[in-house]
Amino acid sequence: MAKILSLASKHGFMASTMLLFSLLMAVLSTTSAQIGVCYGMLGNNLPSAQQVIALYNQYNIRRMRLYNPDQAALQALRGTNIEVMLGVPNTDLQSIAASQNNANAWVQNNVKNYANVKFRYIAVGNEVKPSDSFAQFLVPAMQNIRNALVAAGLGIKVSTAIDTGTLGESFPPSKGSFKGEYMPILNPVIRFLVNTQAPLLVNLYPYFSYIGNTKDISLNYALFATPAPVVPDGSLQYHNLFDAILDAVYAALEKSGGGNLEIVVSESGWPTAGGTATTVDNARTYNNNLIQHVKGGTPKKPGKPIETYIFDMLDENNKEPEYEKHWGLFSPNKQLKYPVNFN
Repeated sequence: MAKILSLASKHGFMASTMLLFSLLMAVLSTTSAQIGVCYGMLGNNLPSAQQVIALYNQYNIRRMRLYNPDQAALQALRGTNIEVMLGVPNTDLQSIAASQNNANAWVQNNVKNYANVKFRYIAVGNEVKPSDSFAQFLVPAMQNIRNALVAAGLGIKVSTAIDTGTLGESFPPSKGSFKGEYMPILNPVIRFLVNTQAPLLVNLYPYFSYIGNTKDISLNYALFATPAPVVPDGSLQYHNLFDAILDAVYAALEKSGGGNLEIVVSESGWPTAGGTATTVDNARTYNNNLIQHVKGGTPKKPGKPIETYIFDMLDENNKEPEYEKHWGLFSPNKQLKYPVNFN
């Protein structure tokens, strides 16, 4: 950047400024195809939806995960170029599974009524566990939502988000497998996704893996900051924990009939306060390295960019425990907490 600005001063401001603008837009175009940011709303001091969507536009964030069909947010998204992953909350699964008419109404009210909003995915349920009372309704709800979308002539993919607590084994990554108790949920989910050619959404947090085993996992490995390989796995070498976890999920899918599925990382991030290794510097390092890293794929799937959503857009002060309040890229006053190189 300094060299380009120097060139501008020496060889004609206008020509060099045009070059800089062209380069910047080319880089943003490439990156925005992969990076989104999650928009959580569990705070009592957050800016309006219209102000938040303005922040997405100001920083050229072209994808958003929205956890529920908040009408103010959907209104503010009208006419923007932001692609939206829209959530069906866990609390709605039973109702939508019970009746196709309920699913049709949900799609009408929250998708069809917003024809000028760019919906990318419908995420039905989030981190549903076998012990949840609504677990049995997950796949029927996914099917009913898809039926409603197809009937409406909408080609929006339907999926669900899992967390990496579904993994029973993950080290080395090639040994990745799902826990047996999750298979009654995951088997029909995987069949649904294979049949509809939709990706699996995975909430993937090296932060939690690191704080759960600081003895064996180095901070630099979790932050994409190790120059040399850390984990050998056959012919593959792992330089960071993100890749190792993601490839473990891919290995688990291969063992469960989902070897051809793509994965979208529907959440990943690092908190700035409230817990172990929660510093502004660590969050800045993790998220900036994440943005650059996902352009290039994993050792198991090299050269394949990873569609990824950073958690979170804003700090959410109504969450517990304390570290859950501090995942935002922005403070509630709309100020960036640290520099983020979205390009």
